[in-house]
Amino acid sequence: MSGLIALDWGTSSLRAMRMSEGGEILETRRQPWGIRQLPEGGFAGAMNAITEGWPALTRIASGMIGSRSGWREVAYLDLPANGEKLADALDIRDGLTIVPGMRNARGPDVMRGEETQIVGLMAQYEAAADATVLLPGTHSKWVSLRQGAVVDFCTLMTGELFALLRNHSILAAGIDAETAAVDNEAFLDGVRQARDSGAAGAFTRLFATRAKMLDGVLKPASIPDYLSGLLIGEEFRSIQADQRMRTDKPLWLIGDAALCARYRLAATEFSIALAPAVDDTAAAGLWWLARAASLLEVTTPLSANGVSP
Repeated sequence: MSGLIALDWGTSSLRAMRMSEGGEILETRRQPWGIRQLPEGGFAGAMNAITEGWPALTRIASGMIGSRSGWREVAYLDLPANGEKLADALDIRDGLTIVPGMRNARGPDVMRGEETQIVGLMAQYEAAADATVLLPGTHSKWVSLRQGAVVDFCTLMTGELFALLRNHSILAAGIDAETAAVDNEAFLDGVRQARDSGAAGAFTRLFATRAKMLDGVLKPASIPDYLSGLLIGEEFRSIQADQRMRTDKPLWLIGDAALCARYRLAATEFSIALAPAVDDTAAAGLWWLARAASLLEVTTPLSANGVSP
């Protein structure tokens, strides 16, 4: 039997996908076993448990598993870099192949996991080889692709800043997260406030959130949506102002469908065209890299300590 076991292994979760030789996902399993929440047996125990009963196929992983806090640290690949360079730099040992992250000397900046999603996107959509890609999340990544290579990227801590403001600032104090309803109008108001903030930026508009609430203009339950719009809007405003990333071609979005829908709403306020929605490309990227490195072979199973006997 041939095929692949692909692991998307991040900080807070582990997703395992058993794939056919042709790249079809045959079965998916998920566990909250990120690199900081491991079960008994550590990394090897987590991998053996989540793949229990599956064939002894090559295992390949991307994400924080290759970080300094992961199973083993895998060096970053400097830009510019494409799928072929990633395949050549795979760390293949001890029964688990790990995809290296990428490092951008401009910044500096780093990524782990997103590079595999980028490879998967280009494998599925030829038009993405010369484009700007946005991966929203806790740490949003904007990535510039030219002729199939990553030539630039930058990270914006939009999601983390939102969580801090939502949970630990005076702006949203006293709001019950369970009862707060989605308010798209408040979200779009926040986006427009960021868009119209000019060179000063959205941070000069943050405290106005509280003033709007005290004046009765903004309902307390709508504050999280307004803040979300303000921060996501600032992400778009700053990217356009910096002019590092092209926005004159359709922008590709990869990520959680609900979050990407918010970014799509925001993009319309900046007259940015959008490519078709893409939910998840990690599996496609891992399969492409494994195939490029000729790893779609049967392997021996791991022993209890994670090393091939």
